[in-house]
Amino acid sequence: MVQKLILDVDTGTDDAVAIMLAALHPALDLVAVTTVNGNIEVEKCTDNTLRTLEWIGRGDIPVFEGLATPIVRSDFPTPRATKRDPKVHMAVLPLPAPKGRKQEKPAPTFLSDVFANNPGQITLVAVGPLSNLAAAIAIDPAFPTNVAELIIMGGAVDKSNITPSAEFNIWADPEAASHVFRAGFKKITLVPLDATHEALVSGDQCDELRSLGTAAGVAAADIIMHRIRGYEANQPTGTPLTAPVHDAVCVAALVDETIIDTKFVNVVVETVGEYTIGRTVVDHEKRTTRPENCHVAFHANRPAFIKMLSEIFARGPMPGAR
Repeated sequence: MVQKLILDVDTGTDDAVAIMLAALHPALDLVAVTTVNGNIEVEKCTDNTLRTLEWIGRGDIPVFEGLATPIVRSDFPTPRATKRDPKVHMAVLPLPAPKGRKQEKPAPTFLSDVFANNPGQITLVAVGPLSNLAAAIAIDPAFPTNVAELIIMGGAVDKSNITPSAEFNIWADPEAASHVFRAGFKKITLVPLDATHEALVSGDQCDELRSLGTAAGVAAADIIMHRIRGYEANQPTGTPLTAPVHDAVCVAALVDETIIDTKFVNVVVETVGEYTIGRTVVDHEKRTTRPENCHVAFHANRPAFIKMLSEIFARGPMPGAR
């Protein structure tokens, strides 16, 4: 059975790989993509999303632009200018300018409407800050119960990438993330840095993707190599010439549940800590009596993930055949 999904993104390099995987996988029906302020400003996220879809011949998939700021704050906990480094994400992806345009409806309104009209039928994969989701809950409190499953790329147990305690997507809008985890979604699966850093893609594997000759293979190779160079410069993975492609792991796990290994635990988000704001507090040792609310991925299957990327990116048009 084909699984319907909506991607909420802040494109972003790894977002672009996730979009291509979702749009080309035969087991998935990518209904729409929504964008949110995150890796880069939301307008640029929207532009990059349109570029990515059109490059692989899927310009038919509608794109809805969402929130330009966190739900409570006027900016991130620390202003963007001092916290985001373009070595990993690009303001403009190296793909042709899009011919299509975003949809008129704001992303939170679209999300509340589409899930209300299709209760229990669509999975939501959120790979950026959770601002759009919190806004959709404010529009329709029943929104969480209408989502078949929510898969989130974000958070960390033992790793971090923006502060010593926090992963960027959760840190960028901690109030939104806290609200989402408490909102009563039927099933939440969290794919944190701990898992995505076990699914590293190497430079040699980028060469293999490029050799496929397809639009998706070439774009994925270029984008992931950009990430590899950024990680080597800023936050080495410990393995030469590799980088995580966080967001694509979430899409892969939706198709093949063996891609990640999860544990059902309680997760809450720190919103006020002087040193820990944005931290996902994962009670995997049951130190509290808080009820389980989230399936957290602690490990990932790297060979299976790489195999899926190669098989799916062999599909689709050749470069230039938009």
